[in-house]
Amino acid sequence: MKAVILAAGKGVRMLPLTRDKPKPLIEVAGKMFLIHLLERLHEAGFEDEDIAIVVGYKGEKIEEFLAEQNRGITVIVQQALVGTGDAVYHAREFVDEEDFIVVGGDNLFSANDLLHIQKEDEYCYVSGWEVDDPSRYGVLVCKGERLTEIVEKPKEFVGNLINAGLYKFTQDIFEALEQIEISERGELELTDAISLLAEGGKVKVIMLQDYWLDLGKKEDVKKIEEFLRKLE
Repeated sequence: MKAVILAAGKGVRMLPLTRDKPKPLIEVAGKMFLIHLLERLHEAGFEDEDIAIVVGYKGEKIEEFLAEQNRGITVIVQQALVGTGDAVYHAREFVDEEDFIVVGGDNLFSANDLLHIQKEDEYCYVSGWEVDDPSRYGVLVCKGERLTEIVEKPKEFVGNLINAGLYKFTQDIFEALEQIEISERGELELTDAISLLAEGGKVKVIMLQDYWLDLGKKEDVKKIEEFLRKLE
């Protein structure tokens, strides 16, 4: 399969670290976060030519970095930052009728979990992770292993299994993305398209086996560094 990294966002919650660079280029544990992610993708069997990065904010910085490293990774420019759904749709030509995985450029998973989600069947997959406070995330509502809906930032408790942001998609995702509408935030939400597919029984939830590291705010840098040191 091919892998698509979403790295177009402005990383507002990471300011001032993202004032002059996109979030994936923040240094964590001695090297750019993006390098940690690429290392795990390579361990999971993805070659550079199998990988695309969707860039937007300060995207030229990522292009420069990849050029300096002489990496054969495809860069896809999302001109207008109108959501993760739009970002995935931009990768349609790159994935070329194949199934593919999607990972956020600010998320880190083990090579084992990146391998595990590559299911060769007709279903789309969403990775799940249990947390103590699900109110800040999209909560996965399931019937068995089938996803029924994603409840974004629920005000009332509906479960503690959240969407960890690692996906395997079939080509069905593009048809679903064409059907959704702009959200209240003014974006095309990837989760809206996933929920649409879930209504048709086309989405399963797969539990992460190892870990999920989210570079969401400044405080996460230290937490991730401490975790990675324990893995060494």
